[in-house]
Amino acid sequence: MSLMNNLSTSMISSTSSTFLAPTSFNSSRTQSVSVPLKNINIVKCVATPQEQQNAYKTKVSRNANIAKLQAGYLFPEVARRRAAHLLKYPNAQVISLGIGDTTEPIPDVITSAMSKRSHALSTLEGYSGYGAEQGEKALRAALASTFYRNLGIEDDDIFVSDGAKCDISRLQVVFGSNVTMAVQDPSYPAYVDSSVIMGQTGQFQKDVEKYGNIEYMRCTPENGFFPDLSKVARTDIIFFCSPNNPTGAAATREQLTRLVKFAKDNGSIIVYDSAYAMYMSDDNPRSIFEIPGAKEVAIETASFSKYAGFTGVRLGWTVVPKQLLFSDGFPVAKDFNRIVCTCFNGASNIAQAGGLACLSPEGLEAMQEVIGFYKENTKIIVETFNSLGFKVYGGKNAPYVWVHFPGRNSWDVFSEILEKTHIVTTPGSGFGPGGEGFIRVSAFGHRENVLEACRRFKQLYN
Repeated sequence: MSLMNNLSTSMISSTSSTFLAPTSFNSSRTQSVSVPLKNINIVKCVATPQEQQNAYKTKVSRNANIAKLQAGYLFPEVARRRAAHLLKYPNAQVISLGIGDTTEPIPDVITSAMSKRSHALSTLEGYSGYGAEQGEKALRAALASTFYRNLGIEDDDIFVSDGAKCDISRLQVVFGSNVTMAVQDPSYPAYVDSSVIMGQTGQFQKDVEKYGNIEYMRCTPENGFFPDLSKVARTDIIFFCSPNNPTGAAATREQLTRLVKFAKDNGSIIVYDSAYAMYMSDDNPRSIFEIPGAKEVAIETASFSKYAGFTGVRLGWTVVPKQLLFSDGFPVAKDFNRIVCTCFNGASNIAQAGGLACLSPEGLEAMQEVIGFYKENTKIIVETFNSLGFKVYGGKNAPYVWVHFPGRNSWDVFSEILEKTHIVTTPGSGFGPGGEGFIRVSAFGHRENVLEACRRFKQLYN
């Protein structure tokens, strides 16, 4: 990775004067961009004859909660539109800066540990079957000492999983259908969609683009992307992500102190998503448990996906402190443990070997290099949009850039960029009504693709 960084630094210094040069910006001017083409193999779907109208149907009713969901889940919908674009332009060199999927190789110190564990499974001495549903003790201990040292979090407060997104749904099962919830607006769509599926919400209200019975905590540039808690109604559960996906905003210690007090005053539980904590550049809390009293009102989810490139390996963890109790005094951790034991057989032992290697001194250094690479990508994207006169947010504490297109429909902007530059972004409205008028640009990408994408952005909006 050090060699990659040297090459990347050289590339930036030799090209930055070209694609980062300040230019005047006229929002009414757009143009098609001439982009390089390449030959790629496209697999086309062929429609099959429509089934007869009298096809057999069971007597099982569809889950009415799933029927309330609008269209497709955001990222598969983005992928569908990308596929349709490739059918229209089969030779286009499409660059994906949409879904937050990592692109750089997993460091060797980590894959070597997974390989060793994998090969050991072919021996009598090294074979292991089912492991503890909560995760291997050595990994739980390493997570506690690495991320929660001196915060009062113990090994058995940590549940190792196949990713934070999976744990979000397991937590929803723990909470059940009779709770109310609040989310940042905009926010990662899994919070809202899992709430809808569980039956916690009312119907979708098209006039305001919101589900009934969800408290949308508006986060805007005007309030520094932290909600005005004095205007937020009391709910049972509060989903909160910092650094935030999609805005990239990171909550300060003072803001999180207010959030914890708000939860305590209302008897609420915070589900704190810290999936991007290692991207933090500011001196802000990386864990909610840095805030006094948080162990009594908060759960924290986290992941190796964006630290070590584990988006496909699948490994994360959730912290449920013993001090967190339901209204009847029953520990939340015991119910979460029951759900884990019932619905999950534990993370892959090979993935857990990789997680343990991530937390070695060499692994931590390697992860920091990977994160540094993506943060350099983010800097390039931010400087590009700044040079074009856009209002740009995020990019400092998270691998996402939140770009404002005031007065415009975000799906229209998504379509314009895809049609004229062959670049995939993510429309802000997919993260909630507060995301309308924005697009999210991901910094996960090969350096040459990020540089080329920025060249195309300049050609389109200059």
